[in-house]
Amino acid sequence: MIKIQYTWFSLLVLTLFSFSIGWFKITSDFFIFVLLVTTFLKGQLIIDYFMNLREVQLKYRILPTIWIIIVLGLIAFSYYLPIV
Repeated sequence: MIKIQYTWFSLLVLTLFSFSIGWFKITSDFFIFVLLVTTFLKGQLIIDYFMNLREVQLKYRILPTIWIIIVLGLIAFSYYLPIV
């Protein structure tokens, strides 16, 4: 039970960090990359601990991870498209 509490606290801290990046309107390329990595970490924590996929076979665990990578990759791609 204590791991779930640490995971929940980590998700809370990462969410507050992401929120503060948006609140202060920090839009440099480095912070956009940090924001995407933070979002990936949050998704991986949810997959591992709240969906209980940490102890299952790799084929079941890798599918949501690939989905997160594809979605974040598309978000990063669309961020760097020129605005017309």
